[in-house]
Amino acid sequence: MNDFTLIEENYKKFIGDLPFWVPEGFFQVNLDLLHHLDLLHFQPFGEKRNPNLTRYFHIIEAPEKITLVNDEFIVWIKPDRIESKPVTYTLIALNRGDQDPHLEIAFMSTGIYNTSRLVLKILEKFLIDVQETETTLSKLQPAL
Repeated sequence: MNDFTLIEENYKKFIGDLPFWVPEGFFQVNLDLLHHLDLLHFQPFGEKRNPNLTRYFHIIEAPEKITLVNDEFIVWIKPDRIESKPVTYTLIALNRGDQDPHLEIAFMSTGIYNTSRLVLKILEKFLIDVQETETTLSKLQPAL
Protein backbone atom coordinates (compact mmCIF):
# COMPACT_ATOMS: atom_id res chain seq x y z
CA MET A 1 0.00 0.00 0.00
CA ASN A 2 1.58 3.21 -1.12
CA ASP A 3 -1.55 5.34 -1.37
CA PHE A 4 -0.76 7.98 1.24
CA THR A 5 -4.43 8.84 1.74
CA LEU A 6 -5.17 5.21 2.65
CA ILE A 7 -2.09 5.06 4.87
CA GLU A 8 -3.39 8.10 6.77
CA GLU A 9 -6.88 6.59 7.02
CA ASN A 10 -5.40 3.41 8.50
CA TYR A 11 -3.36 5.42 10.99
CA LYS A 12 -6.53 7.21 12.14
CA LYS A 13 -8.32 3.85 12.40
CA PHE A 14 -5.51 2.37 14.53
CA ILE A 15 -4.94 5.39 16.75
CA GLY A 16 -8.70 5.86 17.21
CA ASP A 17 -9.12 2.45 18.86
CA LEU A 18 -5.72 1.26 20.08
CA PRO A 19 -7.12 -1.17 22.72
CA PHE A 20 -8.84 -3.06 19.89
CA TRP A 21 -5.85 -3.06 17.52
CA VAL A 22 -3.18 -3.62 20.18
CA PRO A 23 -4.95 -5.56 22.93
CA GLU A 24 -1.65 -6.35 24.69
CA GLY A 25 -0.99 -2.61 24.87
CA PHE A 26 2.13 -0.63 24.17
CA PHE A 27 5.51 -2.08 24.99
CA GLN A 28 6.98 0.28 27.58
CA VAL A 29 10.62 1.02 26.83
CA ASN A 30 12.55 0.26 30.03
CA LEU A 31 15.59 -1.73 31.16
CA ASP A 32 13.72 -5.04 30.92
CA LEU A 33 12.76 -4.41 27.29
CA LEU A 34 16.28 -3.25 26.40
CA HIS A 35 17.68 -6.39 28.00
CA HIS A 36 15.16 -8.57 26.14
CA LEU A 37 16.11 -6.90 22.84
CA ASP A 38 19.83 -7.28 23.65
CA LEU A 39 20.42 -3.54 23.45
CA LEU A 40 22.34 -3.17 26.70
CA HIS A 41 25.64 -4.34 25.25
CA PHE A 42 28.12 -2.06 23.56
CA GLN A 43 27.64 -2.17 19.81
CA PRO A 44 30.84 -1.20 17.96
CA PHE A 45 30.61 1.19 15.03
CA GLY A 46 30.04 -0.69 11.81
CA GLU A 47 28.24 -3.52 13.59
CA LYS A 48 27.00 -6.32 11.40
CA ARG A 49 23.58 -5.51 10.00
CA ASN A 50 20.78 -7.89 9.14
CA PRO A 51 21.01 -8.14 5.33
CA ASN A 52 17.39 -9.29 5.06
CA LEU A 53 15.92 -6.16 6.62
CA THR A 54 14.87 -3.56 4.10
CA ARG A 55 16.32 -0.28 5.28
CA TYR A 56 14.91 2.02 2.63
CA PHE A 57 11.76 3.88 3.61
CA HIS A 58 9.82 6.66 2.00
CA ILE A 59 9.44 9.35 4.67
CA ILE A 60 6.28 11.40 5.07
CA GLU A 61 6.66 14.25 7.53
CA ALA A 62 3.65 15.95 9.09
CA PRO A 63 3.46 18.32 12.05
CA GLU A 64 2.02 15.61 14.32
CA LYS A 65 4.03 12.54 13.20
CA ILE A 66 6.52 10.93 10.86
CA THR A 67 5.42 8.05 8.65
CA LEU A 68 7.90 5.56 7.17
CA VAL A 69 6.71 3.37 4.29
CA ASN A 70 8.33 0.60 2.27
CA ASP A 71 7.13 -2.60 0.61
CA GLU A 72 7.10 -4.51 3.92
CA PHE A 73 6.23 -2.03 6.66
CA ILE A 74 4.43 1.14 7.59
CA VAL A 75 5.77 2.85 10.71
CA TRP A 76 4.23 5.83 12.44
CA ILE A 77 6.37 7.76 14.95
CA LYS A 78 4.37 10.27 16.96
CA PRO A 79 5.85 12.61 19.56
CA ASP A 80 3.47 13.68 22.31
CA ARG A 81 3.37 14.96 25.87
CA ILE A 82 1.86 13.34 28.95
CA GLU A 83 1.67 15.66 31.94
CA SER A 84 4.20 17.94 30.17
CA LYS A 85 6.71 15.07 29.79
CA PRO A 86 7.85 14.12 26.25
CA VAL A 87 6.69 10.74 24.98
CA THR A 88 7.23 9.00 21.64
CA TYR A 89 4.70 6.49 20.34
CA THR A 90 5.78 4.12 17.57
CA LEU A 91 3.35 1.90 15.69
CA ILE A 92 4.56 -0.81 13.31
CA ALA A 93 2.25 -2.34 10.70
CA LEU A 94 2.81 -4.90 8.00
CA ASN A 95 2.38 -3.39 4.56
CA ARG A 96 0.51 -6.07 2.66
CA GLY A 97 0.34 -4.36 -0.71
CA ASP A 98 -3.25 -4.66 -1.90
CA GLN A 99 -4.64 -5.38 1.60
CA ASP A 100 -5.06 -3.06 4.56
CA PRO A 101 -1.99 -2.79 6.80
CA HIS A 102 -1.94 -5.07 9.84
CA LEU A 103 -0.84 -3.40 13.07
CA GLU A 104 1.74 -5.68 14.69
CA ILE A 105 3.51 -3.81 17.50
CA ALA A 106 3.31 -0.51 19.33
CA PHE A 107 5.84 0.85 21.79
CA MET A 108 6.16 3.96 23.89
CA SER A 109 9.36 5.67 25.07
CA THR A 110 9.54 8.23 27.86
CA GLY A 111 12.15 9.84 30.08
CA ILE A 112 15.74 8.73 29.60
CA TYR A 113 14.57 6.13 27.04
CA ASN A 114 13.06 8.78 24.76
CA THR A 115 16.01 9.53 22.48
CA SER A 116 15.91 9.29 18.70
CA ARG A 117 18.87 6.89 18.60
CA LEU A 118 17.26 4.48 21.07
CA VAL A 119 13.83 4.68 19.45
CA LEU A 120 15.39 3.81 16.08
CA LYS A 121 17.42 0.91 17.54
CA ILE A 122 14.27 -0.51 19.16
CA LEU A 123 12.36 0.00 15.93
CA GLU A 124 15.04 -1.93 14.04
CA LYS A 125 14.89 -4.83 16.52
CA PHE A 126 11.09 -5.01 16.30
CA LEU A 127 11.18 -4.86 12.48
CA ILE A 128 13.62 -7.78 12.44
CA ASP A 129 11.40 -9.69 14.89
CA VAL A 130 8.25 -9.13 12.81
CA GLN A 131 10.09 -10.06 9.62
CA GLU A 132 11.42 -13.29 11.15
CA THR A 133 7.97 -14.18 12.49
CA GLU A 134 6.38 -13.59 9.09
CA THR A 135 9.03 -15.75 7.42
CA THR A 136 8.42 -18.57 9.89
CA LEU A 137 4.65 -18.34 9.48
CA SER A 138 4.92 -18.43 5.70
CA LYS A 139 6.97 -21.65 5.95
CA LEU A 140 4.35 -23.24 8.20
CA GLN A 141 1.42 -22.52 5.91
CA PRO A 142 0.61 -25.38 3.57
CA ALA A 143 1.50 -24.86 -0.07
CA LEU A 144 -1.51 -24.11 -2.26
